[in-house]
Amino acid sequence: MPAGDKPATFVVLGPEQVRDRSDSTGQGAEHRLTISVHSTAAGFQEAKKAAAAVAAALVDAPLVLSVGQLVGIGFLTAKAERTENGAARRIDLVFRARVEE
Repeated sequence: MPAGDKPATFVVLGPEQVRDRSDSTGQGAEHRLTISVHSTAAGFQEAKKAAAAVAAALVDAPLVLSVGQLVGIGFLTAKAERTENGAARRIDLVFRARVEE
């Protein structure tokens, strides 16, 4: 979590799982990454708007990597929940990215 004062709604890069997906044509990997939207705004509306913006920015985006090539990135799952005894909201978005070298 960011230190200090936080905006009412913000995004955090979360855990990532990587699996080898190399084959006879070359090296590759599947990345499953979690991006979390946190919000103290009332209800889920602001958190959902931020989550939609994250998904729109990532899905099928032509992202450039320092190593390898992004073959594709897509949305897998989302989970929305109340946190901090109902005072805050969190939406965890999971994306799948395929990378080849």
